[in-house]
Amino acid sequence: MAKLTKKQKEALSKVEKGRIYNLEEGSALVKEVSTTKFDASVDIAVRLGVDPRKANQMVRGVVSLPHGTGKDVKVLALVTPDKEAEAKEAGADYVGLDEYLQKIKEGWTDVDVIVTMPAVMGKLGPLGRVLGPRGLMPNPKSGTVTMEIGKAVTEVKAGKIDFKVDKYGIIHAGIGKVSFDANKIKENAQELISTLIKMKPTAAKGTYVKSIYLSSTMSPGIAIDSKSVN
Repeated sequence: MAKLTKKQKEALSKVEKGRIYNLEEGSALVKEVSTTKFDASVDIAVRLGVDPRKANQMVRGVVSLPHGTGKDVKVLALVTPDKEAEAKEAGADYVGLDEYLQKIKEGWTDVDVIVTMPAVMGKLGPLGRVLGPRGLMPNPKSGTVTMEIGKAVTEVKAGKIDFKVDKYGIIHAGIGKVSFDANKIKENAQELISTLIKMKPTAAKGTYVKSIYLSSTMSPGIAIDSKSVN
């Protein structure tokens, strides 16, 4: 096991073992326990009482965080020439079609989100092996396959994120940076969790939100009381 640094030990001592914090306390504490020299990401992990192996218990969707993620999201717009100006005006970092399809085929994936049009999806199918494992395949459900290219790019740049429950029933998402004030972290977390609650599958039985943890890059996890979210 790696030896903890003095700063990491100090951070760990600030998180009371076995204590479940309310969201306001946790949002402030996650800033205090960050030990990195860079502006670390703030992440949330929500364990849901669902069985993701069953299609009727899959939880997947999108949410627009009120204060964004704090991350400069690199967007590739794969569009036909008539949509290029709209994509560029909305702030897409890369705009085009065939030349980028070729680059992806050769292994290039230096983007965070790909936005495209329904007519282009047929060309993306063969690239599923490259894009799928990296979570880059556009999807109509997440709003990244649309004719409203400008709107899609603007929303992604402003802090719209997509989420999907993993095989263990956990949703992981980045909801800000430690440089955010605590209230912004709290409000971003509230927005995500309230969205998850609205999406509760009717087939899910028992406790739906089983646990919530906040953490920043390389920091200890902070348990959050789900009742404090509303």
